[in-house]
Amino acid sequence: MSARAVIFDMDGLLIDSERVILDCWRETAVAQSLDLEDSLWLSMVGLHDKGCAELLNGLLGAERAERLTFECKRRYDLLVEDGLPLKAGARELLQDLFDLGVPLAVATSTRGERARIKLARSGIDGYFAHVVTSSDVTHAKPAPDLYLLAAQRLEVPPAECVALEDSEFGVRAAAAAGIRVIQVPDMVPATDLSRSLAPVVESLPLARPQLESWLQISLKEPQSA
Repeated sequence: MSARAVIFDMDGLLIDSERVILDCWRETAVAQSLDLEDSLWLSMVGLHDKGCAELLNGLLGAERAERLTFECKRRYDLLVEDGLPLKAGARELLQDLFDLGVPLAVATSTRGERARIKLARSGIDGYFAHVVTSSDVTHAKPAPDLYLLAAQRLEVPPAECVALEDSEFGVRAAAAAGIRVIQVPDMVPATDLSRSLAPVVESLPLARPQLESWLQISLKEPQSA
């Protein structure tokens, strides 16, 4: 059965935000005299706000974790307002799919208002028929809720959707929803588990052949940088 809709993750897949937020965590921790390893921040990639809070609370205690998170988000929000860079090939892929009439949606663990601001400031909000965020569901990734709701809003059965994700949490969420998924890892390499659930490619341009196969479409050749 061919697919007919595509659901995208946002951070680390379309928007090159993971490096920005990692720098914010680092800088805020240093400013607050906290000696924390990068492995902590990397373990939070793809994790929703509640999961990050639980992780930090367990490590630092609620008061210090709250202070760290508040200041990090303040710094990050200032950068978001200026617009974050897109991942290589993101705009071109979105434009090609949009021009072919493929229904597109976002399924992100980011909260509603912030997700929409990120998409708007990055100039890609107009491509999506629906944006589903962690504000819309009870359980964020790796639960399937975000993807199931995105498929429902697109009015396309999950089995006829394709997802693109950068993290294991996202791959697990899409697979649990019964959606075919391609992983494009960002800062954290693909795990054995995610490789068992999805084909893994190094960049969005390299995801095009699999998308063409599953969607039964022909995409334009990506332009060389």
